[in-house]
Amino acid sequence: MTDEGLCTFCSGTRPPLPEGSTPVPGPGGWGVGTWPRSPVALSRAVTVLLGVVIATDLFALATGLRVRALWDQLATGGALDVYSPDGRSAERLYLLSGNVQSLAFLVTAVVFIIWFHRTRRNAEVFDPSVQRMGPGWAVGGWFVPVANFWFPYRVAAGIWEASARPRPDESLRDIPRTTLNLWWAAWVGTLLLARVSGRMWDRATEPAEIARAAGLVAASDALDIVAAVLAILFVRAVTRMQAERAAHALAPVPEHNVPEHNAP
Repeated sequence: MTDEGLCTFCSGTRPPLPEGSTPVPGPGGWGVGTWPRSPVALSRAVTVLLGVVIATDLFALATGLRVRALWDQLATGGALDVYSPDGRSAERLYLLSGNVQSLAFLVTAVVFIIWFHRTRRNAEVFDPSVQRMGPGWAVGGWFVPVANFWFPYRVAAGIWEASARPRPDESLRDIPRTTLNLWWAAWVGTLLLARVSGRMWDRATEPAEIARAAGLVAASDALDIVAAVLAILFVRAVTRMQAERAAHALAPVPEHNVPEHNAP
């Protein structure tokens, strides 16, 4: 414990290795005897930024539904409100909301991936035997076309399993992956729906088509809010598990238990 009452993991400091502990090389170059680095501060930053993402999604959702209503009125009743000053103002706000969304997403993605990579490195320390992907995939997996629908999940699954605190007899706990699975399903759903709605919006020319596209974009924004909430729960769960695991005595894993896997 530090003078402030924090565990060494949560405070970001590293105590000396326990007496008799020696680093055992694991996949990715980290030794099992190496102390992990705290993801607590990063998790707080990610949580705040995900809150910003939710706020920008709500802004986009509200302005998008307004724009959809204006185009729907034109399509069904011939109302020309979409061309009025208020209508043009609504479209300008809608465009602004999209730009703010993109900026919030970019900043959040950078900090999230840094947190994700750190927790993957920590997972290498806790238990390299359950890691399916090398640490580099915690970053690179997000940028590989098509594979980015699956690779980050495999990394996250390894992090989740390794972060669970062992039972008193040192056997592995089977922590349900409900939070992880729901977050990933919502994230993939958001990606797919955003692509479809974006294409519909770009191709829409008639008022009815624009109204339908705006509605689908709004649905994508709503699903992104759900994904962001679940991402917060996932980040908090992993960070909490790693803090608990770090407080537990790290038991070296025999070298012959370390599986081979791809490392970029």
